[in-house]
Amino acid sequence: MDWKQSMQVCIQEVETALEEYMPKQETFPPVIFDAMRYSLFAGGKRLRPVMVLAACEAVGGDRKQAMPFACAIEMIHTYSLIHDDLPAMDNDDMRRNRPTNHKVYGEDIAILAGDGLLHHAMQTMAQACFQEPNKRTTGAMLAIAKGAGVDGMLTGQAVDVYMEGKPLDAQTLDFIHVHKTAAMIRGALEAGAAVGGADEKMIALFGLAGEKIGVAFQILDDILDVTATEAELGKPIHSDEKNQKTTYVTLYGIEKSREIAAQLTQQAVELLEQLGEKGAFLQALTKYLLQRTY
Repeated sequence: MDWKQSMQVCIQEVETALEEYMPKQETFPPVIFDAMRYSLFAGGKRLRPVMVLAACEAVGGDRKQAMPFACAIEMIHTYSLIHDDLPAMDNDDMRRNRPTNHKVYGEDIAILAGDGLLHHAMQTMAQACFQEPNKRTTGAMLAIAKGAGVDGMLTGQAVDVYMEGKPLDAQTLDFIHVHKTAAMIRGALEAGAAVGGADEKMIALFGLAGEKIGVAFQILDDILDVTATEAELGKPIHSDEKNQKTTYVTLYGIEKSREIAAQLTQQAVELLEQLGEKGAFLQALTKYLLQRTY
């Protein structure tokens, strides 16, 4: 089985597990349940949960133990997209080739759907920690919470919003990318390594690789926003320009941005090579992300 087949197996396992971990309809008013499911099961790469599972296996762990954390990080990622699309944020009408959550359910329910996914993610991880109370599970939960919160994504989003329409220097732009995008990818790899039983040194290696992968990922997003079609991305293009956001493309141009993303990708691959054959899947996935078209 090659790495792409392995990834499809992982994705299918995540899809099945998400169905199991999502709350049953009778526990919520139907509209909020429907709104949460609408965005969570709208498709997507499932990149972050796959990374949790892959990192766990790369250090000799059982990915079944990592699955609650893989599902939780996808819930958190989805909540962030729902809120990103709101009129007060990026004001986008389409996501993954379908109307955004607030266009279907209204802004109030969309906000609550995002909140619901975030809180249910924390409940899912807490339950896993309760069932297996040890350093592995609590370490995984901590890595994901840090990646999503004020040490990570939330702060990156806040700076991004605060600086909208203002000129950015390279240092501030890097801060946004490291926090808004890379922190969650870093958290995914750290969480997987933690629940798999890695020591602190190994977890730190995964974290550094994840940060480099995450920044490269966001740089390519910046590029695709001006080079891809709306059909390819499944969402509006030129949204950065619409929102007057400084990106790697506006600072460096497309070709230089590609060079920087390639350098970061190579650095991440070299870190993952230290895992030997067990890191082959993550190496292949990292290289693929540089070539993606959506």
